[in-house]
Amino acid sequence: MRWTRITLLPALFALTAICVLAADVTGTWTAKMEGRQGRTIEVILNLKADGGQLTGTMSGARGGETAISDGKINGDVITFKVKRQFQDRSFVMNYEGKVAGDEIKFKQTVEGGNRPPREFTATRSK
Repeated sequence: MRWTRITLLPALFALTAICVLAADVTGTWTAKMEGRQGRTIEVILNLKADGGQLTGTMSGARGGETAISDGKINGDVITFKVKRQFQDRSFVMNYEGKVAGDEIKFKQTVEGGNRPPREFTATRSK
């Protein structure tokens, strides 16, 4: 029994440290992305962090407000997916962002797509 406590204690401290060191991304973030034919699209992210989990919504791009899924926070890196529907096709966009203060630098890729990654920066709304 004593060995179990000694073994579990470091694991508990490590888990606590990961949660404490996770970036604070809860709130509203705004970004301008390059859209089709050179148009600019404003995107609004409403994010909520809970330990290593990330939930929220994305709006402004095609499809109106959409819930994010598979949201994770690992230190200053966040990842999530957004599923969109366009006409009769659905597709999943993957987002990976690096948090630095009031900015998140994102890279967006489309699952199964052949277009190059799209990069943009979101800023925390005041």
